[in-house]
Amino acid sequence: MSRISVRGIAVASATAVTTVGAVVGVATGDGQNSNDLETTASGATLLTDIAVGDQAQVQSASLTQQADTLAQAADADTMRSAQEEARLQAAKDAKAKKESAQKAAEEKAKKEREEKEQVASRSAARDASDFAPQSSYTVAQVQAIARQMVPAGQWSCFSEIIDRESTWNYKAVNSSSGAYGLVQALPGSKMASAGADWRTNPATQIKWGLNYMEDRYGSPCAALTFHNANGWY
Repeated sequence: MSRISVRGIAVASATAVTTVGAVVGVATGDGQNSNDLETTASGATLLTDIAVGDQAQVQSASLTQQADTLAQAADADTMRSAQEEARLQAAKDAKAKKESAQKAAEEKAKKEREEKEQVASRSAARDASDFAPQSSYTVAQVQAIARQMVPAGQWSCFSEIIDRESTWNYKAVNSSSGAYGLVQALPGSKMASAGADWRTNPATQIKWGLNYMEDRYGSPCAALTFHNANGWY
């Protein structure tokens, strides 16, 4: 069945009524002539003569326009979503970059501060020659000397190594290897580079031990890290 639009039916109905009215008017003598009737009838034919195919084309065009409108709206939504996503990602990246830069700055400042503290500690540290030799030393006296020679930031690490190696006995000898002194130098004669009295002066042994840890590992704490992993240094 062909679909006829409501408008087409309305026009056709109106035209039909007009045509009937015209005929009745002639029959009753209302003054309308036959020419008017023919004109009206002709007009009715033109108004009602709407091809079904044309109606289908109009409907198809309307649906196509609606589809285009929806597609355009969808494209606009997609674009807005993409722009919002890009904005959020840019903000996220900027925040991450700022945090990374701030962290790097903090780490740099911390490193510089630690280096300054180490320099200050070394400057304040006393040398072995600052201590008058004694005939003997107690553990407390040896530790007191070490505290004045070892940088403050490295004291706990240095102290732990000495605890493990010699328990603060500056005359300790390893029966197996022959390692000697506070830091268990092997052979003990290595400590002569710090002073000829390396056998009896704990200050000389401490000086040599500090130089060894710094030259080989970078610091007493780095030496302790190695010691923890290997059992020796």
